[in-house]
Amino acid sequence: MTMTGLEVFDRAVHKANDWLKDIMYELNTEDRHRAYLALRATLHALRDRLMPEEAVDLGAQLPMLVRGFYYEGWKPSDKPLRERKKEDFLAHIREQFLPGEIDAETVARAIFKLLAHRISKGEVRDVTGMLPQEIADLWPHKP
Repeated sequence: MTMTGLEVFDRAVHKANDWLKDIMYELNTEDRHRAYLALRATLHALRDRLMPEEAVDLGAQLPMLVRGFYYEGWKPSDKPLRERKKEDFLAHIREQFLPGEIDAETVARAIFKLLAHRISKGEVRDVTGMLPQEIADLWPHKP
């Protein structure tokens, strides 16, 4: 018996859960909601610093459910944001959590590690090449 009754949705849920499990491991937490918030906040902060075409290229490599919240609230006409500092990037992640609840740099590094393993090396290269050096340095490696 399937969870949703539709195989494509069941696969999407399974893939999203795999991503959340990886994040939970990296953040040393059992809190799935915290893992979801970490993924969502970091993807939004990243997406908003990319040229719209590159943001779409990245989105195409995300699992269906993750892709849905990646695009949530996106307004490509005013992107990329002109903020260039690592602290500005981390502040966008921090905003999604209670004060002091997380270390935004640890969250960003965990999500970038996941992306580096789950999306193509070419896409990682394209994304990191578009980021200011301070933010690109949060990735585990640059291909």
